[in-house]
Amino acid sequence: MDVTKMAITSGSDSLQKFMVENAAVRGELVELSTTWQQVLTHHHYPKPVTTLLGEMMAAAALMSANLKFNGVIVMQIHGDGPIRLLVAECDSQLRMRATAKLAPDAVIDDDATMSQLVNLNGQGRFAITLDPQDKMPGQKPYQGIVPLDGDNVATVIENYMLRSEQLDTKLWLAADDKVSRGLLLQKLPNHGGTDVPVDDDLETWNRFMALGGTLQPKEMLATDIQTLMRRLFWEESIRVFEPRQPSFQCNCSREKVGNMLKMLGESEIEEALADLGKLSVDCDFCGQHYEFDKVDCAHLFATEAPVEALLPTGTSKH
Repeated sequence: MDVTKMAITSGSDSLQKFMVENAAVRGELVELSTTWQQVLTHHHYPKPVTTLLGEMMAAAALMSANLKFNGVIVMQIHGDGPIRLLVAECDSQLRMRATAKLAPDAVIDDDATMSQLVNLNGQGRFAITLDPQDKMPGQKPYQGIVPLDGDNVATVIENYMLRSEQLDTKLWLAADDKVSRGLLLQKLPNHGGTDVPVDDDLETWNRFMALGGTLQPKEMLATDIQTLMRRLFWEESIRVFEPRQPSFQCNCSREKVGNMLKMLGESEIEEALADLGKLSVDCDFCGQHYEFDKVDCAHLFATEAPVEALLPTGTSKH
C-alpha cells in the first residue's frame, strides 16, 4: 500500500504501528502532547532533564506497543550525576507516567550532556522491568540491568535491545516542554514465511535506516507524526494498523502508600510521628498528597483491613 493513500489518524497523542510489505521490518511512530503535558504539570525540570525524560516517555510507549502480556514496562536510568533517577512507565493500554529525581545540590546547565547528567563517574545504569499484571504463582517481574552504553537515550536502548533481545532496533527521539515524539524501526528475525531473500530484507532494512537517519530533532519537534510518516516513507509500500491513543494515568493510592509505610517498620514510623505529629507523602508522578496521623498509622499495624478503608468520608481517592 502506498503511504500516500493511507488514512492516518492525526491527533495530539497517537501511536502508529506499521509493517513493511514483503520484508521483515516493522516500525512505530509516537506523539505525546497532552500526556506529556500532564507529566510536566507536576514538575518544573531544567531543560536538559525535560528533554531526557520526554525522550524516555516516547521510548517507553514505542517499546510497550509490542508487549505480549497484560502488564507494565518500566524504564529506568539510575544516574551518578545531577540526575539520580529517570523513570518512564507504560502499560499494555498505553497508560503512562514518568518522573525524575535530582540530587539535592544539582546545578544543571542548559547545554549539559546526558553523560554529564547521569553518568558522571561511569556508574550509571539502565534497567527495563516487565511486570505482568496477572502473574502466575511464584512469578516475579523480569528485570534487565546494564551499564549506560551510549551518549543519548536512543542509543542506550538500542544497545540494550541488541544485547538482551538480539533484535536490531533503531530509535529517533525528540522532546521539549511541549511535545515528545519518536520513531522506532526494528528488523525482525524472519519474514513470516515469505519467500523474500534475506539479502532483500537487509537491503530494505538499510534503506529504512537511511530514511530515518535524515530526521533531525528540530524537524521531529516541529512536525506531527502523520506528516513525518508521509515525508519519510512516501515511496515505500507499508501496511499501517489502527492508531492507538496513549494517555496519562498514575496508579498511586492510599493503600500503596500505607503498604510502603508498613515496610519501614512500626518503630521507625513511631519515631517519625513523635517528631512530626503526622506523616505526609506526595506521589512523585502525579503530586497526589497523602497524610497519615497517629490513628491512621496505628491501624496500619493493628489490622489487615485494606488501607483504603481508612479513607475519611468525603475524601476522594486518586
